[in-house]
Amino acid sequence: MFNRSHVLVTGAGGFLGTNIVKRLIQDGALVRGILHRRNPQYKHPNIEYVTADLTNMEDCRRAVEGMDYVFMCAANTSGAAVMATQPLAHVTPNVVMNAQMLEASYQARVKKFLFISSSAAYPPSGDRPVAESEMFDGDPYEAYFSVGWMKRYAEVLCRIYSEKIKDPMKTVVVRPSNVYGPYDKFDPDRSHVTAALIRKVIERQAPLEVWGTGDDVRDLIYVDDFIDAVMLAMKKIEGFEPVNIGYGDGFRIRDVLNTLLEVDGFQDARVVVNPAKPSMIPIRLIDVGKAKALLDFTPRTNLAVGLQKTLEWYRENHGIQLTSKNISRGLITASSA
Repeated sequence: MFNRSHVLVTGAGGFLGTNIVKRLIQDGALVRGILHRRNPQYKHPNIEYVTADLTNMEDCRRAVEGMDYVFMCAANTSGAAVMATQPLAHVTPNVVMNAQMLEASYQARVKKFLFISSSAAYPPSGDRPVAESEMFDGDPYEAYFSVGWMKRYAEVLCRIYSEKIKDPMKTVVVRPSNVYGPYDKFDPDRSHVTAALIRKVIERQAPLEVWGTGDDVRDLIYVDDFIDAVMLAMKKIEGFEPVNIGYGDGFRIRDVLNTLLEVDGFQDARVVVNPAKPSMIPIRLIDVGKAKALLDFTPRTNLAVGLQKTLEWYRENHGIQLTSKNISRGLITASSA
């Protein structure tokens, strides 16, 4: 599907965008990657990087010109602290970017447009995995109200372009759980929980602080598995058919940390929980049966293996070496990163 095709990836300097660009290059695509404030993390002769502001419609039109497919990965994102104090930071720029990129892609006669939504947009479901059909059964969790409705609005726009207009454009919507892995954001102000814990373990922070109680439950999927599912969705889905992409199991945050400590040999970590720090929702599980049935997708990477791969990538790319002196003791400080 992608061999010698012209494929646009917005947010190409970010976590998901970088991993999608790498996979497209492996599949033989000719990639145009859109950057904004970040520099590219991966380079290849078949990638054309373009700097653009997707809140500007002219930049959107310029970005999609001549493209066959679009992967919409650009988004203004951040961690729990920003979401708790500045909820509109996730709304206004993203609404504008999503709407304008859909319109520019439609005008450019793009064959298929993929939008990365979020499982955070679902209403509360307690400890039960939530299915795709439940997205609009109620408001999102209060902590995710703003970003959840932003994602929902983008999904409605995708449906309009796919079903409700003359000469429709095929749109694909995937709803990921919590994705982690290489090229993630690891800086404390913007990272999500898994990346934040990985950095704290690598730096041997003492004490090692966990935000919230540590009992929040998340479905964590390794990025290579997520990209497998995204590519299957782009190839197989021909109508508006949103699909959950996740590992299919839940992990308490404290269990994620314990797995990190174990695979990295951090034996005497002094862990403290801080319930005063912002956390988001107590449990978020998603039903992944549709991905199995529709895409024949099953994740291959268990939590321990995925965390080990991410730890190794971080050390290799951030110049931190694991030595006999700092394997078990807090001898790596924040200034080492």
